[in-house]
Amino acid sequence: MFKSLMNALKVKEIRMKILFTLFMLAVIRLGSAIPVTGVNIEVFKSWYASLTDGDNLGFLDRFTGGSFESMSILALSITPYITSSIIVQLLTIAIPKFEEWQKDGEDGRKKLTKLTRFFTIALALVESVAMAIGFSRTKDMLVEGNKVFLVIEIVAALTAGSAFLMWIGERITDKGVGNGISIVLTINILSRMPNDIAALFKQFVIGKPIARGVVSAIIILAVIVIMVVLVVVLNGAERRIPVQYAKKIQGRKTYGGNRSEIPLKVNTAGVMPIIFAMSLFQFPGLILQLTGNKGNEFWTEVVNYLSQSNWCNPNHWNYSIGLVVYILLLIFFAYFYTSITFNPIEIAENMKKQGGFIPGIRPGKPTSEYLTNILNYIIFIGACGLTIIGVLPIFFNGMFGAKVSFGGTSLIIVVSVILETIKQIESQMLVRNYKGFLED
Repeated sequence: MFKSLMNALKVKEIRMKILFTLFMLAVIRLGSAIPVTGVNIEVFKSWYASLTDGDNLGFLDRFTGGSFESMSILALSITPYITSSIIVQLLTIAIPKFEEWQKDGEDGRKKLTKLTRFFTIALALVESVAMAIGFSRTKDMLVEGNKVFLVIEIVAALTAGSAFLMWIGERITDKGVGNGISIVLTINILSRMPNDIAALFKQFVIGKPIARGVVSAIIILAVIVIMVVLVVVLNGAERRIPVQYAKKIQGRKTYGGNRSEIPLKVNTAGVMPIIFAMSLFQFPGLILQLTGNKGNEFWTEVVNYLSQSNWCNPNHWNYSIGLVVYILLLIFFAYFYTSITFNPIEIAENMKKQGGFIPGIRPGKPTSEYLTNILNYIIFIGACGLTIIGVLPIFFNGMFGAKVSFGGTSLIIVVSVILETIKQIESQMLVRNYKGFLED
């Protein structure tokens, strides 16, 4: 791997792309340390630390790389862009015009990209307004001055910060290596991991008897390694459907007759089911926390059932009902998201038009039914794997109080982005006849 990296750095074009990407990431981390003017940072940190349930805002903080906890200008991070991308993707299914743009090649994709940018700014504006108004209602949260002016200042800073991250992500995609938006999200997640691992060792290893400390350290490292391996296996697993194309004779030339494959990823929905389910669970508690309204006894109990910090807790097993619902939602969203991103009927029709068929399966409707059956089978396997990865950190958190930010969602994102970035560098190296990362 090290030798391959040296080969990559020998190529000026790739070296400049890597350095540009690293420079952009350094700018992001620098921006994460610049606080928003108008907010009393010390009061904000005290308020954040005093929350009895850190799940709701913690979910946001882990994707901002700690920017939210320190209330920096990048506190909203890239999450408005991710949400906007999901919304636009869903709209392409519901609105025929957007679906037409999606199939319209480069021009259509540019229109969808522009629409995503507008949605990003709108969402960032709405989120920053909600946060600023919430701060203005909290005693001593804002510095002394005109509250209206301070709210406007906070909204402008947070919205501009989110737009700036979107711009950096697009620049990394154009001039760097990998998908810029994914890399921005990954560096934020990675920035929290060293502190989390240090906290785990401080909690279970340091200061404990030698035997107990050694066993705890081995268990911690083993769990992390096992989860990473599970994510790598789940990310790379796929079912390949063979496709045969009929031969066509035109004049003296023969066309077709070749074989290809349709790769169906086992984890077809990626990390989206976890994000959907967790966002749905955390929305009620997030609203109560930001508004400063603890709600009545009924809603407080509902939030307790929806809070993952209460799941698998030996003292409150009844709250684990929320975990069961969470698992069911993971499976549901795995099927739902796949259904809107993969259309077996469209695949079957395209194969039929191109003279392709699956050996042993008739073209047309039988092919779409066959693909649907295979897809339903592998989606369930992928959902089970996703559930294990997502629930394992929750189990250790509930049973042993091991609170970390790199849960199943974070690991899947980090591993997927790293593998994809390596593959992109690999492909650029192979074009220049260099031995790549995957050859070791």
